[in-house]
This record gives sequence, structure tokens and C-alpha cells, in this order.
Amino acid sequence: MSAFLITGVKIVDGPPTDLLIRAGVVAATGGDARGAANAERIDGDGLIALPGLVDLHTHLREPGREDAETVATGSRAAALGGYTAVCAMANTDPVADTAGVVEQVYRLGREAGLVDVQPIGAVTVGLQGERLAELGAMADSAARVRIFSDDGHCVADPRLMRRALEYVKAFDGVIAQHAEEPRLTVGAQLHEGEASARLGLTGWPAVAEEAIIARDALLAGHVGARLHICHVSTAGSVDIIRWAKQRGVRITAEVTPHHLLLTDVRAESYDPVFKVNPPLRTDDDVAALRQALADGTIDAVATDHAPHATEDKECEWAYARPGMLGLETALSVVLHTGALTWDAIAERMSRTPARVAGLADHGRDPAPGVPANLTLVDPAGRRRIDPGSLASRSRNTPYAGMTLPGKIVATFLNGEPTVLDGKATK
Repeated sequence: MSAFLITGVKIVDGPPTDLLIRAGVVAATGGDARGAANAERIDGDGLIALPGLVDLHTHLREPGREDAETVATGSRAAALGGYTAVCAMANTDPVADTAGVVEQVYRLGREAGLVDVQPIGAVTVGLQGERLAELGAMADSAARVRIFSDDGHCVADPRLMRRALEYVKAFDGVIAQHAEEPRLTVGAQLHEGEASARLGLTGWPAVAEEAIIARDALLAGHVGARLHICHVSTAGSVDIIRWAKQRGVRITAEVTPHHLLLTDVRAESYDPVFKVNPPLRTDDDVAALRQALADGTIDAVATDHAPHATEDKECEWAYARPGMLGLETALSVVLHTGALTWDAIAERMSRTPARVAGLADHGRDPAPGVPANLTLVDPAGRRRIDPGSLASRSRNTPYAGMTLPGKIVATFLNGEPTVLDGKATK
């Protein structure tokens, strides 16, 4: 295996030091790392070493929609964004609701070798919300699934949701809920508010999200199981999650970079790149989400990376598929908001997501003996977002033309570089 000596780098928010990577782990830091023989040197002056980023919410589209993304192209995008592990959502074709499909996704991730791909299993068969999928078989498979979600669809039946929570409690699994009361969002196109009224688009009310979070927090508390809320988007949701945590409910929550930065006024262009589910909300919601992320009410930043083929996005707003790219820009968007310190970034984008997903080799700050899953960031670097230069097979980024802070210089997976000098190694 390769050896690398990174000189003068700051580990998270610590003082400059040296860091030696050898045999897949961080072999030494500080004075113990100096003078290492046969190690490739990387100048870390001005760089920050973070534990490799972990994404709880990635759509890799394979199997079934390889025209939009594959495990390989999505993995490359993730590595370039500083990620060493991603959790792949179940809404593929066929749906990842059996041991066979999750093992296929897991195997494709291993073959790509750019990030650890951890499949998420469906809660219900075919994402139909009618009967539970093979949760136990997926948990016992080679993929060792621990997170289950029908993301894109809400598990709307409270009895079925309770059964799912009870089932996964046996192996300390977690149900990740797409919180959307479907009867309140029929035909919804945009956040229900001034912008949707002005633009003549059917509204998606905040209460549709908040009602499901409140219901499921109560169910999780009753059962004593783990509940994770996907892509929180409203100030009211923050209040409910804070209340649930105060009551001791085993609840965690994530927010996307785009919900931390963009608002519903972007829809005034009728550009479907800004169509997403849940929809972009208001300035007040954005402010509440940033505060909740900073104070820990929201536990993690998750990309909800949702690549779409050109024909599914470059069409009339009503017919466009919801979703945005996120893996290559997530850290830069978070830096742009100014909501988090470097230590908080490590916590919300690596340590906590790794704990939620049960990924023991990830989310650990670089230190002697720790698996060398890490990323080097140039905080002074800036990047103008050009959709044509992205590694994803799709181009539906809402940040096209924006100049964002922070540059990923290198990413290491198990001690081997997947990105060097800002370029993928394979």
C-alpha cells in the first residue's frame, strides 16, 4: 500500500502538524511522522484535514436509471466532494427492497472503489406503502443494511410505520422518513406561500411535513426505536424535532445544503432546476434551519444528491422531476452559509452521519491508528461551478455560475487517494 506524508496541515481546527498515512491507517502525527522514508510528500500548508465526509442521503440511480447516474459516476462525484462514504437510497428500478438488490448496489460500490457505498433498504415493498419489505434479510445480507427509507414517498400509514419501527429496533436499525402527508400535497409544485400564489403554482404546505414528523416522533417515542427525518425544510419542523429531543425520543434529522441557502423566490424564473421535494422554503425557514444546524437540533447535513437525465429536467416546470445535484458542492455551500465552524462541519458532515449509519471506520478525526478515511480542504480556494465540469452523469445543479468557497485538494479512502490535486485518481 502507498504511504503519504502530509506536512503542515491542520487537523480540523488544531495547529499545523504533520500526518503520515501508511498501510491504510494514520500511522503517526506530529514529530512522530517526520522523516518517514519512502512516503510521497504532500504540502499541507494552509490546508485542513477533516474526517472523510459521510452522506446519509444519496441517489445513485443504479440499477434502472443509468442514464442519469451510476454507482461509479456518483462515487466519483462524491470523492471529488470530499466524501469517503455515501448511503445510497432505495428508489432504484428494481427497488432496493430485497437482499439481492442491496447486495448488487454494495458490490458495485466496492468495484468502483472510490467511496464506501452503504445501501439503504426500502421500508415497504416497491415503495408502495402497503407491506413491509424484507428488512431482516437486508440487515443480515452482505450489505448489512441499517437504514431503511421509502424516500421519495412517505410511509403514510401509521400502523405500518409503527411496525417498521418495532422491527428495526431488534437490530438497532433506523427508519428514515420522507415526511410528507400525501393528501396535503396533491399536485403540489412549490412551497405554499406568497411566491406560489404569485406564480400560479399549487402550494406544498409546511404543515404536510410537520404533521408527519410530529406523528412519527410520538410513534418512535412509544416504541423506543430510532427515527431519522430526511431533508427537514421548515421552521415548524425544527420546533417539533427540538421538542421530541427534549422528551428523550431517539430522533435525528438532516438538512440539505440547498435548503440552507436557496429560497422559493428562485422559482420566479420557472427554471425546473429549482424544483425539489420538499420544496425550497422562505427566508425565515432558511434562518431557522441554519440555527438548528449550528445548535445541534439538526444533526447532519445530507446532500439528497438527485441526478436527473436532461429530458427529465429541461421541460415545463409541472412535468419536471424534483431534485438537485449535491455531492460535489455540499461542503462549499455549507462554507458559503457561514453557519458552522470547522469542528462543527466535521461533526455534522462526518462524525454524526457515520454514527447514524453505523459506519465504524468513518467519521473519525485523523489520529494514530485510525483508518485513513479523510479529506484535505483548501479553505482559501474558490470554485466557479460549471455544470459541464461535474463528474456526475447529470447536470441539474442549482449553483451553475456561482463562485463558492473551499476546494477539495485530496480525498483518501482506506489510505489510498481517490482524489489528488483536486482530480479523481480513477
